[in-house]
Amino acid sequence: MRIEAYSQIQNLYNVSRPAGKTSPAAAPDFRDKLNISGAGKDLQVAKQAVASTPDVREDRIAELKSSYQNNTYDVSSSDFADKILEKFAQAAF
Repeated sequence: MRIEAYSQIQNLYNVSRPAGKTSPAAAPDFRDKLNISGAGKDLQVAKQAVASTPDVREDRIAELKSSYQNNTYDVSSSDFADKILEKFAQAAF
C-alpha cells in the first residue's frame, strides 16, 4: 500500500473549481399538450350517455309483468323459433 498515492488523490479533490455557476443554454419551454380529435370528443360524449343510462328498462319490465299477470303475454312460435335459429347460427361461427 502506497501512502503517498493518498496524498496525490487528496490534491485532486482540493482543486478549485471555476467561480460562478454555469447556466445551461436557454432551454426551450416544453409543456405537455393534449389535443382531442372530433371523433374522440364524440366517443367521450357517447360513453357518458351510456354510463348515465340505466341497465334495466323499468317501463318495459312493468309492461311485460302486467301482460304476464293478466295472461295476455303471447309469443308466436315462429318468432321464438327464429330467435333460437339466430342464436344457434351465431354460436356455430
